[in-house]
Amino acid sequence: MQARQFEHLLQHLSSLTRRQRGRLLILLQATAGLDRTLEVIDQPGQALCCPRCQADRPYRHGHVNGLQRYRCRVCLRTFNALSGTPLARLRHKSRWIDYLDGMLDSRSVRRSALETGVASATSFRWRHRFLCLSKEDRPARLSGIAEADEMYVLESHKGSRTLDRPPRKRGGKASKRGISNEQMCILVARDRSGQTIDAVTGKGALRKQHLLEHLGPRLERDVLLVTDSHVAYPAFAREAGISHEAVNPSAGIRKRGALHIQNVNAYHSRMRAWLVPFRGIASRYLSHYFGWRWALDGQRIASPDAFLRAALGRFHT
Repeated sequence: MQARQFEHLLQHLSSLTRRQRGRLLILLQATAGLDRTLEVIDQPGQALCCPRCQADRPYRHGHVNGLQRYRCRVCLRTFNALSGTPLARLRHKSRWIDYLDGMLDSRSVRRSALETGVASATSFRWRHRFLCLSKEDRPARLSGIAEADEMYVLESHKGSRTLDRPPRKRGGKASKRGISNEQMCILVARDRSGQTIDAVTGKGALRKQHLLEHLGPRLERDVLLVTDSHVAYPAFAREAGISHEAVNPSAGIRKRGALHIQNVNAYHSRMRAWLVPFRGIASRYLSHYFGWRWALDGQRIASPDAFLRAALGRFHT
């Protein structure tokens, strides 16, 4: 809108009826949500590169849908700050902040859809697009005294069109007692400062190869690893060359001085309780939900703006 037209609009605001002012306020509130979203996306000073050829130093090339558009000097491709991210081509940007505020409250797909005014399918798509990169936000390494333990959840094909087994009613139960290939193993390690890493190792029991792959590269060399009496841990510690101590909760030995695994077990307990309202999640999305829980743990991500930056892969900004 030109400046003269804007001044003309301001002069006639006082003559609006109550109903007209209400309609105007609704439009302005929606626009305010869009402005807040665009401000986070087009963060000043961010270094952009072409998502196609990775060349840097693009130049500005107008605006599209409120976002600054750029053109690559090498391949001449146009792009914006969302190109090449999981949020590319998602619509209704004015509602993203409200939706992420609901994710901070751990709302369900249907409740988020109802409160945001989008379809349930859109709510589901947004959830996993927003979690696609934020689940990668983990500490690089654990140090000091680190506790490790595994938890198991029943494998779920929720949402799949084909099954390799008979369907279970309302989630059901495993057909075998104990640990079997019907359960997914999630390894969780946590040091005394609260830094936490997790990994979905697959179906069945935890093995040494899983620890070497998922835990070995994430531990400092001088770390003290405290675990339960699972046989895979001492074998892993010997091969990785790190110190290891074990407690035996099944025999009633839950603590030896400062050695225990109560921190990681408490994290398991909080995670299981947090998952209950979702009424079962598909196994292929386990890493997304563990990333979501880690974002909420200790209020690491305390605002929708910070959640949106994490969804764009901009951590610790």
